[in-house]
Amino acid sequence: MEAFKTVLNKIDSLEIKQIYCLGDIVGYGANPKKCIELIKERNILCVKGNHDYAVVSGDTKRFNPLAADVISRTIGMLDEKEKKYLDSLPEKIVLKLQDYKIYLVHGSPINAIWEYVYEDSDLEYLVNYTKSNSLVMGHTHIPFIKRIGDRFVVNAGAVGQPRDNNPKASFALFDQTKSEFEIVRLDYDFKTAAEKMLKAGFPQFLAQRLFLGV
Repeated sequence: MEAFKTVLNKIDSLEIKQIYCLGDIVGYGANPKKCIELIKERNILCVKGNHDYAVVSGDTKRFNPLAADVISRTIGMLDEKEKKYLDSLPEKIVLKLQDYKIYLVHGSPINAIWEYVYEDSDLEYLVNYTKSNSLVMGHTHIPFIKRIGDRFVVNAGAVGQPRDNNPKASFALFDQTKSEFEIVRLDYDFKTAAEKMLKAGFPQFLAQRLFLGV
C-alpha cells in the first residue's frame, strides 16, 4: 500500500490520462483490501495476476510454501465481494490508441497467468504473436524495455516488490506523443510496509526482501 500510494502521487503530479495495472493487486502485502478499494476508486483497469487467481480459486499448487502461506492469509482478509471483483478481471487488455496498439498481460500472451518472460526470452516471437505495436507485462517483478525494430516489449517491474536488487517501486510510463516507454523508480516507505507484514503474521523473509529488492 505504501508503494502504491507513492506511485499514484507521482502519476498524479505528471497528469497521466489513464492508469493500467498488470495484475497481482493482492499477494505479499498486508493491505489487500485497501489496495482493491483504491484500484476501484481510481477506476484503474487491471488484468488478472497469478496471486489474484489463487486468492479466488484457493489453488496454491504452483506456489512455494511462503507464497502459499500469504495466499491463505490474504483469503482471510477479503470478503466475497472483493474476491468476486478479482475473479472478474480479464486476462488481457488490448489498448487501441489511435493507430497504436498495446497488449497488456500479467504473464505472457501465451499463458496470461503463469508464464514468466525475461529479457533473454524470445521477445520478438511474443510481440509478433500479439499483432500489436508493444507488449507490456509484469509477473517477474524485473523491469526492462527492449526495442524490436519500431516495437517495444516492456516489463514494468513491480510497484510493491521489485526483484532486480533495487528496492525502489517500479512502473512503466508510456508517452503517446513519442510512442516511447520509460521505467520510473521511486523511493517509498518499505520499512512501514515490512512492519505491517510482520504484524499480520507474514513470513519474516518476505518482509526483509523489501529492503533488498530481491
